[in-house]
Amino acid sequence: MPNDETPPATDRRGPAQPLPAAEAPFDAIGLARQLLRSVRSGALATLDAEDGTPFASLVTIATDSDGTPLMLLSRLSAHTRNLDKDPRASLLFSVGGKGDPLAHPRLTVTGRAARSDTPRIRERFLARHPKAKLYADFPDFGFFTLAPLAGHLNGGFAKAATLTPAELLLDMTGAEAVVAGERGAVEHMNADHADALALYAAAVGEPGTGWRLTGLDPEGLDLMAGERTARVPYPEPVRDMGALRKVLVAMAASARSAGETGAASA
Repeated sequence: MPNDETPPATDRRGPAQPLPAAEAPFDAIGLARQLLRSVRSGALATLDAEDGTPFASLVTIATDSDGTPLMLLSRLSAHTRNLDKDPRASLLFSVGGKGDPLAHPRLTVTGRAARSDTPRIRERFLARHPKAKLYADFPDFGFFTLAPLAGHLNGGFAKAATLTPAELLLDMTGAEAVVAGERGAVEHMNADHADALALYAAAVGEPGTGWRLTGLDPEGLDLMAGERTARVPYPEPVRDMGALRKVLVAMAASARSAGETGAASA
């Protein structure tokens, strides 16, 4: 006699899948871009040129205007030989901090690496890593970009999301003037407005002096003081130098006012 009873359901739950960034219950895109802009070194994973074994190494990182990761690599390094054979790679961006390292946000960007002789790439990388000027022009060194294919963000416990290249990188359409005027604006701010840079840094929770502007883009400023970094987003994106000047003046005024209010209430 056939058994009509329904067999008990079995729990075949697989591993948890991260949500697309647009569906995540936190600002996954903002956090990923913050990590891209603020982390100056990370783990580079390549595929061994001999047998394809995953190979991880430590490299210094900067970003192009749109957020594309930049690296300065030696031809004598194993990871460079690996990339020459197979350009597929990934970079891990992690800020670290006190306590459990897994409680802090980190971002893995997968993509394809390529050599670049673009002068802007060199300028932006060396602004972020000035000590690299000592060896950047050695014949065995070269600049590389990592064109993102995907991002995997872990914002801490129970906070994960996947990102597309369009979510990781800025849309630079119409922002050509900002890119062209970046170096002049950076030099001007560092020469004449150190007080404003300190205000910007303090406004994002990084107090102190000695801050220098290393780069800017349509979404924000990149600051450094020694080994410390600060990413300062604008209240709204800018697409031309006139809008940038207005935003920077307003940000300085707002930060100065907030500082005075805090001092008065202390």
